[in-house]
Amino acid sequence: MSFIDHIKKRRTIYAIGKNIQQTPDQLNEVIQTAVKYAPSSFNSQSSRVVSLFGDSHHKFWEIVRETLRKIVPAEAFAATNAKIDSFSAGYATVLFYEDQAVIEGLQNQFPAYADNFPVWSEHSTAIAQFAVWTALSEIGVGASLQHYNPIIDEEVAQTFDIPATWKLRAQLVIGSIEAPAGEKTFIADSERFKTFN
Repeated sequence: MSFIDHIKKRRTIYAIGKNIQQTPDQLNEVIQTAVKYAPSSFNSQSSRVVSLFGDSHHKFWEIVRETLRKIVPAEAFAATNAKIDSFSAGYATVLFYEDQAVIEGLQNQFPAYADNFPVWSEHSTAIAQFAVWTALSEIGVGASLQHYNPIIDEEVAQTFDIPATWKLRAQLVIGSIEAPAGEKTFIADSERFKTFN
């Protein structure tokens, strides 16, 4: 398959399970290699990753559940609870962080670009997330990208001993593909692209 084919194959998979062939070590090898070789502005390498397997994976989603229980109206919580159950049913969760100490260091080193480094950091984490997601898809592992930050950040940091300078940006829940993704639709190319010669 070509790189474009792998991009097309990568989809949001909501029906995930624990029936995957890879070990945590094998998954970590894919995850860490994808992040290591993902480009970043000024080669900042500001992306940080925490991989949660087994009890840690479930503990993370319990933190999310109990945090949401405090803010979601009781009459609406059943749907929220079911969604968290579907994520907890997965095999693992990959937490994506950006190290703010790196960004601040670059701002001090290159003050003319100071306002840009937080934006470029968001680009870096997005590229890392996409690289990991696509690499996992290539080996048959399903995933969906979630964003429960910042409401969970403090408790997650305390639970998993996360450095204070790491800022949580996204959570990729991964596992076996128990049902395929739905059909993907696209807006007209003419609304998205312009070409000039």
